[in-house]
Amino acid sequence: MAHESAGMVIILGDGLGDRPEADLDGLTPAEAANTPNLDRLAAEGISGMMDPIRPGVPAGSDTAHLSILGYDPYQTYTGRGPFEALGIGMEVRRGDICFRCNFATVDDQFNVVDRRAGRIDSGTHELAQALDGMKVGDVTCVFKESVEHRAALILRGPDLGPAVGDADPHEEGARVLAVEGSDAAGERTAQAVNDFVCRSHEILEDHPVNEARRKAGKPPANIVLPRGAGVAPHLESFEDKYGFTGACIVEVGLIKGLGRYLEMEVVDVPGATGSRETDEGALADAVLAALGRHPFVLCNMKAPDLSGHDGNPKAKAEDIEKLDRLVQRVVEGLREPACLAVTGDHSTPCSVQDHSGDPVPIVMWGPGVRTDAVKAFGERPAQTGGLGRIRGHDVMSILTSLTARQEKFGA
Repeated sequence: MAHESAGMVIILGDGLGDRPEADLDGLTPAEAANTPNLDRLAAEGISGMMDPIRPGVPAGSDTAHLSILGYDPYQTYTGRGPFEALGIGMEVRRGDICFRCNFATVDDQFNVVDRRAGRIDSGTHELAQALDGMKVGDVTCVFKESVEHRAALILRGPDLGPAVGDADPHEEGARVLAVEGSDAAGERTAQAVNDFVCRSHEILEDHPVNEARRKAGKPPANIVLPRGAGVAPHLESFEDKYGFTGACIVEVGLIKGLGRYLEMEVVDVPGATGSRETDEGALADAVLAALGRHPFVLCNMKAPDLSGHDGNPKAKAEDIEKLDRLVQRVVEGLREPACLAVTGDHSTPCSVQDHSGDPVPIVMWGPGVRTDAVKAFGERPAQTGGLGRIRGHDVMSILTSLTARQEKFGA
């Protein structure tokens, strides 16, 4: 029977899904990892495969989270920038054009040497301060650092629009792109972006932080590459949509921003770094604490995605073992019944080093769940499971049904 008092938890291993790897004897990182706790959930629960958006569609982290939380990204998504900006504590005003950015390394010909400036993890506040408040014509550039190489840019001025491309070429060895707009407002925005990018290089090239990085043999963060332009979307709050409150426990500003737009409680967790060294125990404890305040909790651990982008399958298997420990601590710490869904927001295959359209394994566990014959967590075990192949927007419907919170459709 359904358990109305049961809480609901979605735990996402960011970029979890993958493909068979020769370095792992033909297994995927999830299949090769030692995951006794995820295997327990598979044996006691129900498994399947999930397409975060649609089969074959590579999902961004933002659009995937929208979908998994039950919002149609094709109807609600306006670009990544506003989520990133709000997520790191920036004030987003009506009419602001927001961008997600990377600190990057370029040569003197503006060719990208390293899109993440060696995954810079210190000195970014000083670099950001050197750029924040820059004026380009009648446009003010509001800039703030996020985690590691990430940052956000807000352009604030008259007659701007989000119909612009990216300065980031999305590959190393390529030249920084000249941004173009597709309408009059976009052209004004594009000019401001191009001016900002050029001046960011002028200011950062000889910044003391970068001089110190060169002396230490590290690549300088000598340019900012904006991408993902957008304006603030119109989204129904999570509580208005479902009739109950929720908490968002995530490590990167992008998804924190989404949580704030949905008026969820966004929990900042000390030790949750968004890196491979993140404290999974602290994340798990935050999930358990939030369950005492809300019926629903979403938790995302970033690490597997990082190893996927780096093309390191053995490291990714280790990251999934970290996810397994997070799940163990949550399950063992539950004081009340709860239904858990453990999955990924998208696939980041090590062989691709980017998001792909491959589905991700998903397991659901808790009171009321029909069990199946699956005994292990991973792509190939999950594809034989009783859930079959679902889409991201199905997850909340299934969880609310299991906990008697789903309204009947029809008589």
